Amino acid sequence: MLEGWITRDASAPLQPLRPLAFTKSALHDSLPTIEVDDSKTFQPIEGFGFSLTGGSAYLLSGLPPAARADLLKELFAPTPEALGLSCLRLSIGASDLGRKDFSYWHVRRGTVDPDLALFDLHAGDREVVPMLQEILTVNPDIKIIAAPWSAPPWMKSNGSYIGGHLRQDCYLAYARYFARYVEAMREHGIHVSAVSPQNEPQNPRNEPSMVMSAVEQADFIKNHLGPALRKSAPDTEILCWDHNCDGIDFPLAVLADEEARAYISGVAWHLYNGTPDAMSYVHDQYPAQKVYFTEQWVSAREDFMTPLRWHTRNVIVGALRNGSRTAMEWNLASDPEHSLHSKLGAVGALGGITIGPQIVRNVGYYLMAHSAKYIRPGSTRIHSTEPERLLNVACLTPDKQLVMVVLNDSTEAKRFAIRHNGASVPMELNAGDVATLRWNAATTTAGSPAASAQT
Repeated sequence: MLEGWITRDASAPLQPLRPLAFTKSALHDSLPTIEVDDSKTFQPIEGFGFSLTGGSAYLLSGLPPAARADLLKELFAPTPEALGLSCLRLSIGASDLGRKDFSYWHVRRGTVDPDLALFDLHAGDREVVPMLQEILTVNPDIKIIAAPWSAPPWMKSNGSYIGGHLRQDCYLAYARYFARYVEAMREHGIHVSAVSPQNEPQNPRNEPSMVMSAVEQADFIKNHLGPALRKSAPDTEILCWDHNCDGIDFPLAVLADEEARAYISGVAWHLYNGTPDAMSYVHDQYPAQKVYFTEQWVSAREDFMTPLRWHTRNVIVGALRNGSRTAMEWNLASDPEHSLHSKLGAVGALGGITIGPQIVRNVGYYLMAHSAKYIRPGSTRIHSTEPERLLNVACLTPDKQLVMVVLNDSTEAKRFAIRHNGASVPMELNAGDVATLRWNAATTTAGSPAASAQT
């Protein structure tokens, strides 16, 4: 029996479908068919989530304790009733969605601090660590990926939080900064699963930001960051790139350096430019490298369905079909005015939720409701065909459920069938509908004639 949930417009997201039975009759043979084959498997799925920006942590911390506890359970609890977020991305130091620029290691000019005595995990965005600790009580298995938006300015060529390069004489100090960050988080009961050397290394216009070439990144990883983390935090992986899908030359150049590649576990991607197939192209050259999709924003100026369709097409279907183990959106929470950002930071970035007089669940929340809620960590992507603009991705979950997210990416209603193990079921989606479908992999057998799908 197939069950499902559908979003057709903003007024009624994630509405349940009437359960449908699979049948082995030939009634559906004339329909366009999505063929599902769970014997053909691809990458494991590690999870879905958002960035816990400084602004997000600040807004969450301002809620009354009971209300915050309820919201964190709704977002992170690994239960059928919850949204089931399983990944968080953090900034090492300030991001552009916080209240000020800062680093964890502020050293005045002329001061020497060889033992990092001045390192301060609470130098800014003080709410992040306590909020993470609360989240981990709800779900202790959250995967955490961290990246800096900038090195401490005293390490940079221009002495600023904006732009500039990491000075070569500071490579060792910067590697020690990473190692101390991972260690300090561990002292607070927080395991950082992976780091990347630089968020968006080819974007000098953000605040904070830092430019890093492929040659610089390979040099930093192989001679400093890799050895430092292997010694102090061997279970924290290193991801290279962490920028857009139009920049394949950068990760290819970093991975071509064998000494650097020995320390790298994967490549992280964003999609502000380019197309998701760039992830497959790089992975095909280096198949031992994992793929992670780590960031994509939603603008507050957009309506509901346009970004839901775009992010389903690209972040969920596109990223997963191109090998990604994660699908992550940008900030978890925003205020109603979207005011928590740096001067040059992302203006109008809509959070997964809006925290104000009321909690508003936005596009990102329902994108995750169509994916994170049902495709649990430990799932595996499986083979599924894509007929006639019926974009989809299918996964086999640890409890042997098959889950498919499908988008009718055409301008007209589509009637089609889903076939698995020789049995099929008919579906109908209007133009632009987003649906999540689930059935038991072990029980796809002939059943009663299936009714047409209706909400």
